[in-house]
Amino acid sequence: MITKKRIGVIAGGVSAERDVSLRSGKAVFNAFYNKGYNVVFLDVTSNVSELLLREKIEAAFLVLHGGWGENGAIQGLLEVMNIPYTGSGVMASALAMDKEASKKMFLYHGLNVPKFKVLGENLFHPDILKNHPDGGISTIMQAVDFSLPWVIKPATEGSSVGVNIIKSPEDILNSAQVAFQYGDRIIVEKYTKGREIQIGLLGDRILGGVEVRPSLEFYSYEAKYTAGLTQYILPPQVDGDVYEKLKFAGLQAHKALGCEGATRVDLILDEAGNIYVLEVNTIPGMTETSLLPKIAGLAGLDFTSLVEEMLRLALKN
Repeated sequence: MITKKRIGVIAGGVSAERDVSLRSGKAVFNAFYNKGYNVVFLDVTSNVSELLLREKIEAAFLVLHGGWGENGAIQGLLEVMNIPYTGSGVMASALAMDKEASKKMFLYHGLNVPKFKVLGENLFHPDILKNHPDGGISTIMQAVDFSLPWVIKPATEGSSVGVNIIKSPEDILNSAQVAFQYGDRIIVEKYTKGREIQIGLLGDRILGGVEVRPSLEFYSYEAKYTAGLTQYILPPQVDGDVYEKLKFAGLQAHKALGCEGATRVDLILDEAGNIYVLEVNTIPGMTETSLLPKIAGLAGLDFTSLVEEMLRLALKN
């Protein structure tokens, strides 16, 4: 064992990704427990500091997805309590969780991102929409200065929660309403047709990549967490030099946000060979269908070795 500290596997939370977080947390807990670590599973929803103190947690393994579990809030609490934790710090977590902020950071560092526009709820206010003969659709399309198809998504959610591909103007308002359920800003992104490649990193080490081929229209929440709906190609079936460029883009995105620990970077390789960064996941899923454990297997890390290495980095940092 790499430590005798009491480890708290922190999962659950209150975001739309709660169920996935609990599944990830159970898998991590079992890995540590089966190897004899002093570990406890913590399903947190409130009074987190009281729970950590009561359980005498000395190191935190974060498996919270979305919301305050991934946006830097819980990381800040742990720093105040002087408890080492897995994953990225406060600033990197906040940047990665906010798609507007992260896209601007990627652009600043010379990385490609799909064309995008950030829209607020004010544009979709009923009093504004009712004054237009087409229900305000033309006003929204003018505000977004690129053509359909679009991807509409919440600005601060993960796991493809609230995401829809829009091919017809008639679908804009309904999809926007879905995305606004998760915050007061939405991202309208130019749909980029291509191959979905995910790159896994551990610290500054590139573990490898996987290509996901969902049977649904895109790699949605359902496709991610329902066994059998997605085909995983490990490693991606691309030319060697293209694979190296994908891995390098993943590492650059990880560094652009100042990430630490394990991350998974979502990329699109379009038909012309251009690479676009979609987002960085600072607390990747650790379920039976999750990508980071699959990618780690390429680098010779089984599940237990992966979580041990993630904890080792946390203790080192």
